[in-house]
Amino acid sequence: MHDLNLPKYDFKVKSFEGKKQIFDSVRKQFVTLTPEEWVRQHFIQFLHQEKGFPLSLMGVEFPLQYNSMNKRADIICFQKEGKPMMLVECKSANVSISQKVFDQIARYNYDLRVQYLVVTNGLQHFCCEMNYKENSYRFLQEIPVF
Repeated sequence: MHDLNLPKYDFKVKSFEGKKQIFDSVRKQFVTLTPEEWVRQHFIQFLHQEKGFPLSLMGVEFPLQYNSMNKRADIICFQKEGKPMMLVECKSANVSISQKVFDQIARYNYDLRVQYLVVTNGLQHFCCEMNYKENSYRFLQEIPVF
């Protein structure tokens, strides 16, 4: 898999029926190791180990509804009270972060109204802090700590 602009982590990886799988510590199961999953698993560990987000307050492939369509958020982080606070959209390292990706995460956030939106392809990471009172956002230099 592609080297990422994230710390290196030790993952449990195995082969099953000819396909590589990686252990997801949030879902507590092995999942197919795709290039996007490689980024997602690194970012989960980054949020947990570097930024202090508890695994128990994360959701992966979290079901959402937008315009009565079923969607899935790559990673969602919750506050201790259970309110969503951060939404993360992961792309594989060979996918450029474009306006289309920002539009996608904005749609996912339409009802959630989280404080932070993060978009990553494992090489580039963008984090916005939302201000709903002023209907604005600002890019942050760092991903916030829990």
